[in-house]
Amino acid sequence: MLSPIQEYVEQLYSRYASSMDGQVADYIPELAKADPRCFGICIATRDGHVYEVGDTRQPFTIQSISKALVYGLALEDRGEEHVLSRIGVEPSGEAFNAISLKEGTGAPFNPMINAGAIATAGQILKKDGKSRIDRVVEYLSGFAGRDLDINQSVYRSESETGHRNRAIGWLLRNFGILDEDPDETLETYFQQCSVEVTCRDLALMGATLANQGIQPVTRKRAIAAEYVDNVLGVMATCGMYDWSGEWIYRVGLPAKSGVGGGILAVLPGQLGIGIFSPPLDKQGNSDRGIKVCMDLSRELALHMMNPTATPRSAIRLKYHGGEVVSRRRLPPQARELLRANGSMIQIMELQGGLTFTTIEPVIRLATALGADCRHIIFDLRAVVSANSVSLILLANLGPRLASLGVRVLFCQPAKFMTALRAVGIAEADIFTTMDAALEHCEDSLLLEVTGVSWRPHMPLSLKSCTLFRQCSTEDIAFLEQELPRRHYTGDQSIINCGDLAAEMFVIVSGTVEVQIRTEDQTRKRIDVLTAGMTVGEMAFLDSSARSADVVALESVECVVISKAWFDALNERNPALKITMLQEMTHEIADRLRQANLSISAFHRS
Repeated sequence: MLSPIQEYVEQLYSRYASSMDGQVADYIPELAKADPRCFGICIATRDGHVYEVGDTRQPFTIQSISKALVYGLALEDRGEEHVLSRIGVEPSGEAFNAISLKEGTGAPFNPMINAGAIATAGQILKKDGKSRIDRVVEYLSGFAGRDLDINQSVYRSESETGHRNRAIGWLLRNFGILDEDPDETLETYFQQCSVEVTCRDLALMGATLANQGIQPVTRKRAIAAEYVDNVLGVMATCGMYDWSGEWIYRVGLPAKSGVGGGILAVLPGQLGIGIFSPPLDKQGNSDRGIKVCMDLSRELALHMMNPTATPRSAIRLKYHGGEVVSRRRLPPQARELLRANGSMIQIMELQGGLTFTTIEPVIRLATALGADCRHIIFDLRAVVSANSVSLILLANLGPRLASLGVRVLFCQPAKFMTALRAVGIAEADIFTTMDAALEHCEDSLLLEVTGVSWRPHMPLSLKSCTLFRQCSTEDIAFLEQELPRRHYTGDQSIINCGDLAAEMFVIVSGTVEVQIRTEDQTRKRIDVLTAGMTVGEMAFLDSSARSADVVALESVECVVISKAWFDALNERNPALKITMLQEMTHEIADRLRQANLSISAFHRS
């Protein structure tokens, strides 16, 4: 099944697939050979899940995107104080290849322009018998999660035509920013720009920065954690050349572009984005890449200044219908069927603020669960906010899972009821309580498994009642003769809280509800019992006061067992009493077993 998020990415791709605005870079001859039709979009989450469409596996050279990452290596090698003494972090407001140095010191304004990137390459140390470029390629490979290589044709083309950069290199040497003649440093810089990557690589590089420097696929550290913020900081202020201010205003993500057509963007703590499209705008940024990122930020609410952008997990708890059941007592056979098939009902309790980045793992999990279940319930009780993006994605999930035979339900929506309806979620798929949603799913599942409704359609015989199911034919005849029957109308009280338990009841037809009274004297349902079940046995057994009310929900017929009659069985029919006590013990043990399953599910970390 196509995920709603994957479908969105594909729609975004289709929106701009035919756009050919911009010009492929031609100041480096090899770059002019790029196919302007190439176009890829990739989003990688901080746990390594990837959404991609288009030419995401097409190799191209990283170009200036390398500047941001290599700056991190320079910080690791030399430390922040040393690097800041050679390279500033102020936006220059000038083109990427401007000969722009600070007056007096000769330091480049920032590491994202060519002057700053060449100075950065000069701060990389040769270590362990490895050259600067060997270490740079190894470092970039750590971000990508695979071994990267240099495109030698592009490198030669860059080196042969890099006269302006050579001039910058000698200026940096003149001001003491570089400690040695710039030739080797320049070749390192030309080679680092010629490292081949893919759009997918860029997204995973971004996800690595979003994940505090841990590559999400390999789980290996790519950059020291203390320098992640420094890298993201200069990307945010300087990464998009002389369009950086407008970029952070409109898109709001730390990013770096390259004249090879790539853009790498990061939503800190959450995800990385990679775009590949060679035609560039006047600032040297991918034209389609800019448009895609603007749409992503606006439509998915990814702007990092958005106050709802939080990396906290939206899933508070996840459990299934075999672990947690509705507040009603089902017949033993139905209970066993639910326990065996309960995983067909999946429940996710959501929490906090719902945004694209918090709901994305929820959509992904629900999509995976849809292969093996029939119902998914989203409990919204602990959700404090939900933007339109998150609700639209949840709404779009329903029809897709329905194609697999899975129904998506929502419960306890509170203040989100109107918003759920507004995004197209049907009234029939919204329940005011978790209990109501669970009951609906249980009834549907039991009907699917057995082919018949579990609800009795006529009064039951005593033999069909749980308490008497192990009784002999003679015992059943004895019970029919001995036990009186009582009828109740809808809303009539059968048991009142506080009364002494002088009787227990076996329901042969109808439904009753067990209720407790809250502090404000409203009634809260804690159990529902139907034909075949026993009511009031707990207090009956220990002769205590009733702890709850029991009210008939419809016309009810009960068999009444008095305390005096039951005690007299010690002499009159002790075997029958033992049989009944064993059945009550079995029933209580089964309910305790279910309670343990529920407690375990609710306390799962």
